[in-house]
Amino acid sequence: MITLLVCFFAGMGAGLGTGFAGMSAAAVISPMLITFLGMPAYHAVGIALASDVLASAISAYTYGKNKNLDIRNGIVMMISVLLFTMVGSWVASKVPNTTMGSASVFMTFILGIKFIVKPVLTTKEAMAATDPKKRFIQAAVSGTVVGFICGFIGAGGGMMMLLLLTSVLGYELKTAVGTSVFIMTFTALTGALSHFAIGGMPDIPCLVLCVVFTLMWARIAALFANKASPITLNRATGVVLTVLGAAIMVVNLVK
Repeated sequence: MITLLVCFFAGMGAGLGTGFAGMSAAAVISPMLITFLGMPAYHAVGIALASDVLASAISAYTYGKNKNLDIRNGIVMMISVLLFTMVGSWVASKVPNTTMGSASVFMTFILGIKFIVKPVLTTKEAMAATDPKKRFIQAAVSGTVVGFICGFIGAGGGMMMLLLLTSVLGYELKTAVGTSVFIMTFTALTGALSHFAIGGMPDIPCLVLCVVFTLMWARIAALFANKASPITLNRATGVVLTVLGAAIMVVNLVK
């Protein structure tokens, strides 16, 4: 029963974060499985990444169906992220062990407040006015930054992508989230397969429950997000990120 409850709330938090803000499920699911079920960290991260795959895919499909997805620049950014995640991992292996997972959690909290206080109200018309070549270069550079930092510290990809897509590339919020979850689908798949290949399969019932609950809540959040007005979506996204960031910080303190 405790496994069902932990997986339900972990999946709910991860799904809402993914559907509303393109947030990685690893930021929510991993600490909850480690803290409340005593699961080894490596297996917990593998389950979180696997949960990310379908949740991000269904969210990307929903955003794409509503024309809130930039596939061209999303692919450019995705390739850069995947390549420089490996570079960041290699560099991290050469320096003294350090963890900055708490930094990504704090960033989630701060970004949530930012969306509430200073919403992203860029329009699709304003996006279209940007030079395609400039945006192509911005996507490649942003992907390089996100990939390297993710590989080096092992966390924070979804939030950094959302921040760069809205602040640097000038995307309106729905397109930013849609493009972010599109990229996360492939980065999470790569990460999950790597974890399972290296560390073996984790607890199967827990894996299935987390995948199902995350998928369900991501679908609900994505449907709501694509129908909401920009200001409503900013506030909803801000509340979800702020609450999740605060909750994860509390969970980390319990560990």
